[in-house]
Order: sequence, then structure tokens, then C-alpha cells
Amino acid sequence: MFKVTPNPPETDPDSSAFDKAADRALDFYLKPKPTEPTSDPGQLFTVVNGIDTECLLANLSETLASANAMVSDLAFELDGSRRHVALGIQQLIELGSLLANRALDNVDPR
Repeated sequence: MFKVTPNPPETDPDSSAFDKAADRALDFYLKPKPTEPTSDPGQLFTVVNGIDTECLLANLSETLASANAMVSDLAFELDGSRRHVALGIQQLIELGSLLANRALDNVDPR
């Protein structure tokens, strides 16, 4: 049996505009433009912009407290001049912690 099929519709002469728009949309989602790095490529860690001073100082204080605990544990495992070096590092960390806590008190007096 022979079935009559309609001819395909004529293409609109303006269809090239639709093709260009479709290509732009697909390129936008499938081929994103590379973003320029905001920092040095060799820099591994960054601090997010817009963080308030109190939050930065609180995190600094906690980081110094953690470093102090690690060096303290290490110092008691060592003997001789190596122990003195570790205890010296611990004193520098403690001094930095005191300065950070004083700065934090100046930002947010309790």
C-alpha cells in the first residue's frame, strides 16, 4: 500500500539567526570561557574577601592554639638542643597568640 507523505516544510530564510542563537547558547553551557585566576597560580591558600576582622582574629587565635599544642607535644619527645628549639618556637607561638587575643579584645571588648 502506498501512503502519501507530505513534503518537508520549506525552511525559513531567517533560520540562520536561530542557528546562531542556538550555537551561542550551546557554547555558553558546553564551552565556558576560562576564568582568569584572581591570585598567583603558585598560591595554594587564600582568604576570602569581605571577612570581618573579628572572624579573622578568632581563626588566627585558634590556629595559634593548635600550633602551640603540636609544638608542646613535640618538645616533650625531644632532648637537648632540639628540645630548646621546639620550646623557643612554642614561646613565639604563645607570644603571637597573646597579640592576637589582645587585638581581638580591642575589636570586640568583652
